[in-house]
Amino acid sequence: MQVVLTVPKLACGACVDTIAQAVRQLDPQAQVEGDPKTKQVRITSGRSVSDLRQALTQVGYPPA
Repeated sequence: MQVVLTVPKLACGACVDTIAQAVRQLDPQAQVEGDPKTKQVRITSGRSVSDLRQALTQVGYPPA
């Protein structure tokens, strides 16, 4: 499943790395791409959207 989330606090590459690490703790096979300019994160994972949203929120990047 692929999901695109808007993350207002996404400001730089380090933010994308933090988000990717959080997602990969849930799903080591997940693919994570982030764009600080558009504030969007594209995640390909087998986990539910609610699990992904919760993981981002726990590391300080709550999706809109």
